[in-house]
This record gives sequence, structure tokens and C-alpha cells, in this order.
Amino acid sequence: MTRHANAIRSVEKGPRASERPALPRSVSAQSVEKRADVATQKSSGMLPLADIGTYAYALDLAQRCVLFWDVLRKRANNMLEHEEAGMPPVLAFQYEVLLDARRFDPPANYALFRITAVGEEHAEDCIDPAKPPVIVLDPRAGHGPGIGGFKRDSEVGIALHEGHAVYFVSFFPAPCPHQRLVDVLHALRRFIDEVIARHPGKMPVLYGNCQAGWAAMLAAIHCQGPVGTIVLNGSPLSYWAGASGANPMRLSGGLLGGSWLTNFAADLGDGRFDGAWLVQNFELLKPESAIWEKYANLFIDVDHEEERFLEFERWWNAWYSFSREEIVEIVDHLFIGNELEQGTLNLGDEVRIDLRTLRSPLVIFSSYGDNITPPHQALGWIKAVYRTTDALQAAAQRIVYLIDQRVGHLGIFVSASVARLEHRAILDSLGDLEQLAPGLYEMKILNPTGDPDCRKPQYRVEFETRRVEDLEFDYPRTAFERVRQVSESNEVLYRTFVSPLVRALANPWSAAALRWLHPMRTSRYLLSEKFSPRMYGVEAMARAVRANRAPVLNDSPERVAERTWSALVAKAIEGLRATRDDLEETTFRRIYGD
Repeated sequence: MTRHANAIRSVEKGPRASERPALPRSVSAQSVEKRADVATQKSSGMLPLADIGTYAYALDLAQRCVLFWDVLRKRANNMLEHEEAGMPPVLAFQYEVLLDARRFDPPANYALFRITAVGEEHAEDCIDPAKPPVIVLDPRAGHGPGIGGFKRDSEVGIALHEGHAVYFVSFFPAPCPHQRLVDVLHALRRFIDEVIARHPGKMPVLYGNCQAGWAAMLAAIHCQGPVGTIVLNGSPLSYWAGASGANPMRLSGGLLGGSWLTNFAADLGDGRFDGAWLVQNFELLKPESAIWEKYANLFIDVDHEEERFLEFERWWNAWYSFSREEIVEIVDHLFIGNELEQGTLNLGDEVRIDLRTLRSPLVIFSSYGDNITPPHQALGWIKAVYRTTDALQAAAQRIVYLIDQRVGHLGIFVSASVARLEHRAILDSLGDLEQLAPGLYEMKILNPTGDPDCRKPQYRVEFETRRVEDLEFDYPRTAFERVRQVSESNEVLYRTFVSPLVRALANPWSAAALRWLHPMRTSRYLLSEKFSPRMYGVEAMARAVRANRAPVLNDSPERVAERTWSALVAKAIEGLRATRDDLEETTFRRIYGD
């Protein structure tokens, strides 16, 4: 190890980097001096011309290899440290806990936070008492909470900046014993009532991200209480909808034989379903991005990507659990049964859940670049529930939708430019939305400057009238009805003949072992020096490399070839993924019909 470190240090020529003038980030002082030295050798005949670029690139490549593996080592350590700390929310804001639903009767693993500060800035200094409070609900889809506010330019940050008091609904890594979906809804309702009590006369705005969107809708309908505008960001409400060849996740229930596999995984977990399984599904949904491009981009530009990569991975690699009862209810009633759209949802307490009874204005933000919750699933329910524009108007409901053409699923929540323009425009337009006549509208943000930081009147918002009849998000209902029937039959067989045996064999020790042996976890934590002592060597080499970094220019032929090759690999993986998706579509149609 000493020889390796000395060899890397020996590359340095001249004074230390700290003593040299600053240079553009694409090239360091070491590389400039190295080129000057190499040019001198070339002119004197000491170094062949063909070896100049090859030598510099080989050195840069070797250094980036070391730094790449060191970043993965840091990610593993961050994951383990986060686990040891109890996996707290990854919020970039200070907060106080107002309510802990684990103390409710019945309990739920949720909590209500009040955002108090960010850095040295206090929330009280930003709040406009004339504006309604905002409650941000993060998705509970395998990950932990915090994505709605894990950086300053986020939903939480923009709401604070616009003068709203902000509250955040968080949750804990482990569910309460035998926790059910209805328990969660009652906890959310109590949170909403607490915020209303703190802001008399101001109905809170519910900001639901992904799965938290339907949770916000259910809390408003099932628990019957006043709420303000509900903003649904990438939230699925029409689970069977989707475009053929573009949204294969909706087919997984039919291809796997229904929800029995979910129940099986929860039984193996001794009554808990590991959220890592859901995150793995998300990664496999688009492997060219999650498995290749994420790491290729880190390797190609490791000097500048490290901080961003580690920041996001801290949230992406914190996986929370569900109770068996809750995850099976979600899969059976919502994803496979599609009961929310069809008006047949029954959570076991005989409370009728009908989307037509909701009176709160809705803002639906979706994107055609979102392959997890496409506009089909975000908007398709409107036509299924209201049928016609007249029916929507007769229900005295106002629905506004905003469609982006390219941003991905997570970009709806985490993109700084989206937060600074679209989310700020939504909050700025709450008063205008409440003045709209009942009906369906498309929200258009006219921003000729293209600057996400611009302010009105540099950009303006228009609400264009639309017709429910023109929403064309149809899907083969008969096929998905057959999926539901198959799922119910398989679930009965599993509960009768298999589940008792699995539950008898499972115990807390076996569940913990399976949890830590999950491939999503082993692929991370095994790169920590706590598990692999050889990573101490990577850490030492990385320190030496950073002290003697010699990158080549980004526009050098070798770096250009690198990026081209990476794009070709991503394209090849994308082609294989498309073939897989086509095969799944064909198989689904042959089993269940069109």
C-alpha cells in the first residue's frame, strides 16, 4: 500500500495545489504543469508525440477508478451510520415533533413535524399569516421520509419562501404491530385537525407526493373533515391505466399471480414487509438509469458528482418496512383491485369511499417522462369517476392538472428547477384556483425567459378549460378484472395451505438475517471497511489521489470516447429492457386477454 501511495504522489511536479492560482474546474493546476512538462520533453525528443495523451489519460483513468470506489465506500458507511442512528428523516430543515401517532389508539408509525428553521433562518421570520399552512406528505413506498425537503430548493423550502407555515408528515422505519391502512388514515386526519387548530380560519394545503397523494385523498374522504386544496405530485389513482410498452409496472400483479407473493415476503419477514423489495422493483423498471447511468456518470465526473451522488443515495438507501396487514391491503385494494377509482374501496369499517364526495380543489402534477406514475394513472380516474364534464360541474368540483413533458418521477419532487418554478407557481395560484368555476382545467405556466427563478410578471399562469370527455386514458378493464379474480383465488390458496407453515418457521432472527442478506443491502454495505478491510486501502489511496489529482480536459478525445461508449452501453441496456417489456406485454395479453 505504501508503494502505491508513493507512486501516485511521485506524479506531482512543482508546488502543491494549495499554492497555485485557481483554475476552471475542468482542469487542475497539476494537469497544466504536467502538460507543460510533457511538452518540454516532446520538444527535446524525450517523449513520443503519441504517448502524450495516452499517459495523461491513463493516469486520470487510474485516479478516477480509486475515487469511484472510495465514493461507494463512503456511501456504504453513510448507510450504516444512518441505520445505527435509527434512520431519521433526511430533511435539510430543523423541526419540532408535534404529534407521535405511535401513542394514538389505534397506533400508527407516523409523526407530525413543524418546520422551524433552515440553517440560521427561522421559519417565523418568513410566515405570512394571511396564507394557508402547507402540509407536505412524503411517499411511503419503501424509502424513508424527507424527499420533499432534503435540500433548500424543495417543496418544503419553496413553501417557506412563499410565506406559508409548513408542516411535514414523517414516519418511522418499523410499523406498529398489525398496523392497518385505516389506522394510518385516522392518524393523518388527527394531524390535519391539529394544523387547523393552530391556524383558525385557514384550511391547510395538502401536498401529497406519489403514494402520499392517494393517502391524502383517503384521509380527506374517509375521515370526513375540512381540508384545503390537495396537490397530487406524481400520485397514482388509476392503477390499471398506462400506455402499452411504456408502463409495464401495472402488469406485474397479473404476471406474478396477484398479491400472494407480497403476503409471502411479509410472512418471511415475521409480519413485516421489507421496503427494499419495492425499491428493487423501481431500479429494475429502468435498469439503464439505475444500474448503469447512475454509476457511469459518477465514474466519468467523479470530481464533481460525489457530493450530489452521496446526498441522494442517503435517502435512496434507507428502506422502511410495512406491516403485513397494511401492505396486503394496499396491494389488494388499490393496485390490483383498483377499488378507489371504481368506488368499491372498503377498508373493513363500512365507511363508503367515493371520490365524487370530495369537495377540496385538486391540483394534479404529472409528467410524460414519469414511467412510474404516468399521466394515465394520475388523470385516468377523472373520466372513470365523473364520466362527463357536466357531472364534474354538478359535483361542484374543480380539478386542475399540470403536465410536464420530460421530467422523471423523482424530478417532480426533487428537481430544484421544478421546485423553483412549477411548485412556486402552484402555491402562488392557490387563490386564483379557488375562484375558478367548477370544472376541469389545464394549468399553463408561460415562462418566456426560461429562468426558473423569475418572478411574476416575468411568468404568468393561465387556466385553460378542458373537457372530461377528451381525456383518452382507456385500458383493457376486462383483462385487469381477470387479474383481480386470479389474485383473490391465489391469495386464498396461499393463506390456507402455505402461510401457516411459513409463519411457523419465521422468527425475528430469520427475518433480520433475510433483511441484511437482501441484495440491495449487500451490494452497498459490503463496500464498507467495517465489512471489507481491503477498503482501508482504497481510502488511503483516495487520500493520495486527491492530494495529487491530475485530470485531463473534458473535451479530450479519450474523455469524449468514454462518454460515447457509456451512452452506447446505456442504449443497449435500454434495448434489452424494451424487449423485456414487450415480452411482458405479450405474455399478459395471452394470459388475460386484451
